[in-house]
Formats: sequence, structure tokens, C-alpha cells
Amino acid sequence: MGEHTAPTFPQEIIDEYAALGVDLPALFSAGHLGERMGVRILEASAERVVGTMPVEGNTQPYGLLHGGASAVLAETLGSVGSMLHGGPSKVAVGVDLNCTHHRGVRSGLVTGVATPVHRGRTTATYEITLTDEHDKRVCTARLTCLLRDAPAPEAA
Repeated sequence: MGEHTAPTFPQEIIDEYAALGVDLPALFSAGHLGERMGVRILEASAERVVGTMPVEGNTQPYGLLHGGASAVLAETLGSVGSMLHGGPSKVAVGVDLNCTHHRGVRSGLVTGVATPVHRGRTTATYEITLTDEHDKRVCTARLTCLLRDAPAPEAA
């Protein structure tokens, strides 16, 4: 689970952030929690974020994918979309996460796809669908992020 792959971004977005001295793949890694859980971001833009997470190592006592693990994947993907929507001058902060769990999963990989429901000046809301390897919906989540002004860069 420690292996990490860099997310895929449109080249124009990579260039926009690189001009500001920001390494997007490093910035949008799954973070320490996501890395421990094996979250991988495969594709990322403000219009669509795709990621995966193994079921193994992320189960509850009955051997099913833990609902909290589904929430981690959903919030990670929705937050990445919100940050990309806000652009380099904004920071996305999750303020509401709702998850409905539809079916249990005991093994394999779950895939999450985050798509925007609302992209405004101060908030962004994404719907995230998690499916199993048979394309059966496991969880539907909705994340709303507040878009705050990014802190000013420190002078060298």
C-alpha cells in the first residue's frame, strides 16, 4: 500500500501552477492518511477527479469496507476537485460530507469519481460515486468545500 503514483493533470493546469512554483502532483497526493489507506489519484481536473483505494486493509470487524474509509476516498477526491476549481489563489476546506453506503465490499479495489454539482466563488460541491470492480455502486457521497483565500507566500 505504500506505493504512490502521481495524479494525472491537464498540461495547462500543471503549467499554471508550475509558474507559481507549485508541484501539483506533490500537492495533490492523497496525504499521509490517504497514503496509509492506499488511495491513488489517477486523474484530476476541476471537472472530474478519479481515484482508487484497496478494500484490503480498510475494513471493519465484519470484513467489509469501512464506511469511514469510503468517506476518506470521497473527501480526498472532492477536495482535489474543489482546489482545482478554486485555482492557486484559493484553499479548499471541507465543511460538509454526506455518505450513503449502498452495498458491502469484501475485496478488490473501489474506484471513486468526483464530479461538480456546484462551483461558485466561495463554495464548491462535488458528488462522488464509489464503485466496486464490477461497476456496482458502493457509496454515493457529497462534499461541500469552502474556498478561502490562500495565504500569501512567505518572502525569501
